[in-house]
Amino acid sequence: MGGWLEDTGNWLLPWVRRGAERARWLLVCCWLTAPWVFSQDQASGSAETTALHTPPPASAFAGDAACASCHEKEAAEYLLSPHHLDSAAATAKTILGNFTPGKNVVRTGNPELIFAMIAAKDGFFQSAVNIADANNPKGMAERFDIVVGSGRRGQTYLYWKDNALFELPISYWTRTHEWINSPGYPDGEVHFNRPIIPRCLECHATWFEAEGPPNLFARDSMMLGIGCEKCHGPGREHVERERSAHPPAAGSAEVAIVNPARLSHERQMDVCALCHAGVGDPIEPPLSWRPGDVLADYLKITPPPPDQPVDVHGNQVNALERSKCYTSGKLSCSTCHNVHEKQQNVDAFSTHCLGCHEVKACGRYRQMGEAIRTKCVECHMPEGKSQGLHSDTEGQMLRAQLRAHRIAIYPEAGLGR
Repeated sequence: MGGWLEDTGNWLLPWVRRGAERARWLLVCCWLTAPWVFSQDQASGSAETTALHTPPPASAFAGDAACASCHEKEAAEYLLSPHHLDSAAATAKTILGNFTPGKNVVRTGNPELIFAMIAAKDGFFQSAVNIADANNPKGMAERFDIVVGSGRRGQTYLYWKDNALFELPISYWTRTHEWINSPGYPDGEVHFNRPIIPRCLECHATWFEAEGPPNLFARDSMMLGIGCEKCHGPGREHVERERSAHPPAAGSAEVAIVNPARLSHERQMDVCALCHAGVGDPIEPPLSWRPGDVLADYLKITPPPPDQPVDVHGNQVNALERSKCYTSGKLSCSTCHNVHEKQQNVDAFSTHCLGCHEVKACGRYRQMGEAIRTKCVECHMPEGKSQGLHSDTEGQMLRAQLRAHRIAIYPEAGLGR
């Protein structure tokens, strides 16, 4: 059996090339629903409710290349940032997982079921395979169409079925460099039917055209990655004015673009909270919110009770807002995170802490001396295992290790170095 699995990629290729349509008999027509699914009633509104904004048309966007023509330095650095890399078309370059036979297989709790990742001439595929009969595999295969995730922690993959967008059952886990069951997928079962709702894409793409709930989109409309205009607002009018014979003065309203640094503290936080405060309940259609708007008018986010912890994955904004550093001043996400740059390593973040705190005031300074200077984040924002982001793979529960965003004293956080 081991040798057969090693060669899975070779014998399965002809079957995959015939197309996934011939193996769709295994697909159960089941739509997964959740409280946050954007309903048709929400999309149409009611007689008593008028949308604050309608989603901007594609023609309102200029694209990152237009931004780079004037903001070359910021654009070049942003190309390396996790936001820019957050979604992309699936290619040999963007898919991080290994397709080498022997490393392209995920075994499951069902001894007769494996998932195999196949690199073929006409694309990349995830296939569910019944290994009880090597000569007559009964399963299905779907193409990698979209990559979601920068790869710092991992990646998840999406596929198109006509104009409907679904999540593939196998993801990539960067920490262990292996394929795993996508978070929330039951081990040992075949699921190719989880729909991608507009709220998902609102945080993983710059723009898209939704054609109807729950997961119908105009395929050619996708502006993948988090582009400049996600945080600065649609920029075509700004570009046209800047290129005109009489461009507007810097800082005037006529520049027709949003500089988040000039927003109020609350509206700055809203820019990040759109995607870093949890899934939320849409009030207005996805993409209606624009930088500078009050997010609460568009998205209902219910934080956990004060006596309950905030999971390390999910509402990072609420966790930060529970921090004394936040409540005692004007600290915001951008105090520590420069989204135009590649993510800093954990030691480098300590410089932001030392802008307000003296290193000698640390309770561990006497023990560690100057070595403590780069350890602020490790002690006061330690990594923890997420309860919400986990994968059940081969009978083992894998939980993402993510940084806590409530800045506090954690007695259990030991440096150990």
